[in-house]
Amino acid sequence: MNGHALQLTEATQGRLRRLNLATALPPIILAAVVVVAVDLDVWWHAFVLVPGAVAAVVAFERWTANDVGRVALPCFLVGAVVWPLGVLVVGSPNAWWGVASVGSLAIPRLSRYRYAAGVALVGYVGAVGALRLLVDPDDVVQRFVLIPVGVTALIMVLSYVGERFYDIVQELEQSKQREAEVAVIRERVRFAGDLHDIQGHTLHVVKLKAALAQKLVRADPERAEEELREITVLVGDTIKQTKELAYGQRRLNLTAELENAKNLFEAAGIAVRITREADPDARTSELLGQVLRETTTNILRHAQAGQVRITLSGTGITIANDGARGETVPELRGLSTLRRRVVEDGGELTVSLREGEFVTAAVFAR
Repeated sequence: MNGHALQLTEATQGRLRRLNLATALPPIILAAVVVVAVDLDVWWHAFVLVPGAVAAVVAFERWTANDVGRVALPCFLVGAVVWPLGVLVVGSPNAWWGVASVGSLAIPRLSRYRYAAGVALVGYVGAVGALRLLVDPDDVVQRFVLIPVGVTALIMVLSYVGERFYDIVQELEQSKQREAEVAVIRERVRFAGDLHDIQGHTLHVVKLKAALAQKLVRADPERAEEELREITVLVGDTIKQTKELAYGQRRLNLTAELENAKNLFEAAGIAVRITREADPDARTSELLGQVLRETTTNILRHAQAGQVRITLSGTGITIANDGARGETVPELRGLSTLRRRVVEDGGELTVSLREGEFVTAAVFAR
């Protein structure tokens, strides 16, 4: 996966994790306070129980930043120490919460032995809870073993499922980026085909005429001169067509461009909606097709779009996509070239950010 695809994938995961931070961190903090408050019989118990709760909150905050690995070990060790102290010293049946929380965030992200580590965590919680028998055998099995083990196992299962969800999101982002790259490659192949159509036949004819002129240069100089004039005309016409193709000025069929844009976006996994209110006149149709083609390429290359809306009217075209990033409009050289041509033909080409959407609009006066 290239750097751009990795950037998009990390951006998507970052948004999901920031959403978790905003929605889940307050309940996590509240749960930590409740766990400590419920088992706090005397003031010094706080010195035993609070570190485990803090470790859980810190690990969760770092998890939302996709950086839990940096704090996983110290937080896990703190939680692992608090649980036996809570069992043997404080008599807290809820002191397992810290080690279970940290483990549920860190273990599913291990590259190896993640499931074995999950089983080991559940076993550790149960074994430490059973140590309560050494202090007080009454009601130990349910409060210090069954409930902690059962809840820890459930948390681990949910964590494995949640981490798999993030893996799927990453795979989908990578697939979408690959499809976008394929779409751009298809556009380049089409350009190469157009270039071949322009130059291939002409060069073949030029070769034949040059060979004929070489044979006639002494036998029939006038005929040879005529062949050379035709070669000059053919080469000049080819240069003109090649220049038009390079600057996107070759005659385009707007209907074909709409269908091509639709196919490219769908191939890239982008939802597209085309609204055709009216058909523009022939004078502006070609230029609108060029605007659509250039904008399509820009969206595929530069935007993280999930949806594109194309609206065609009698006076112009508007292409909006929801892949805008940042607060400024990027400099797009291809559209800058087209803007000058649109202005010369009495129209206006604008590129703007509107309500989180990147909007390209070309409008001509009637």
